[in-house]
Amino acid sequence: MDPKVLLVMVSLCFFLQLSSGKESLLGLAKGSSSTPFDPSRVTQIAWSPRAFVYKGFLTDEECAHLISLAQGKLVKSLVADDKAGQFQFVVGEHRTSSGMFLAIAQDEIVAGIEAKIATWTFLPQENGENLQILHYGIGQKYEPHVDYLYDNNDLEVATGNRVATVLMYMSDVEKGGETVFPGSHARGSDNKTECASYGYAVKARKGDALLFFSLHPNMTVDPSSLHGSCPVITGEKWSATKWIHTRSLVMKRVVADGVCADENPSCPGWALEGECEKNPLYLMGSEYNVGYCRKSCGMC
Repeated sequence: MDPKVLLVMVSLCFFLQLSSGKESLLGLAKGSSSTPFDPSRVTQIAWSPRAFVYKGFLTDEECAHLISLAQGKLVKSLVADDKAGQFQFVVGEHRTSSGMFLAIAQDEIVAGIEAKIATWTFLPQENGENLQILHYGIGQKYEPHVDYLYDNNDLEVATGNRVATVLMYMSDVEKGGETVFPGSHARGSDNKTECASYGYAVKARKGDALLFFSLHPNMTVDPSSLHGSCPVITGEKWSATKWIHTRSLVMKRVVADGVCADENPSCPGWALEGECEKNPLYLMGSEYNVGYCRKSCGMC
């Protein structure tokens, strides 16, 4: 299906879903948790960008499970850099969190969360990147940035642009740690930190999820989707991110299956830091998942 047609259909279905106001409007895909989708928990917070908050999207058990999968495996977060059309991940001082990636459908709980995201967004599961678990300590932040990819980089050509992002909060943050949209026309959030005052800000509350679209329905990029993670002032912040593309990512993984190669330029560094042993499912793969760093982890 043409990605433009898909995005228009998704937008229509999404808003019809919100307008129904009925609990359990949709069941979840196979492998998901038993918690049904409840549109009455979803609040539209802005049109520019199109952004929505789902109260209680994750259960306490799901939050605890995701955190447990990440503990002991976190590394310094990287940022995307596509200078001169050469897409790579690098360390940047404007992003100071730590994180790690899970394998697609790594276990039953992760598969259930991924299915729940697809149910809410009306975007196919196969269009989603691996879940990234992030931890922010005191003072750690991610300065304002956009999630969409710039023209002519290799990743966009292969997978289509990032159309939407789902941010899931797995802990309450006593002060700070808000997700702020500096370019949003919406105002009046209940957050009082200086960072949060620059635009509409969503407070990190355990179990809540934020969905926002990086592309307009006509597939052009939406600069108002500029967003950042405010510094944590008191407490700590755990979150999980799912980036969703306009095209399926499955073909890319199937093509790579059986080939001993690295699919991330950071693989050699990760291997030297012992990440092959700390995060084997993502880096080396399993009988069900293709690893992203097979060459650097010595699987050739």
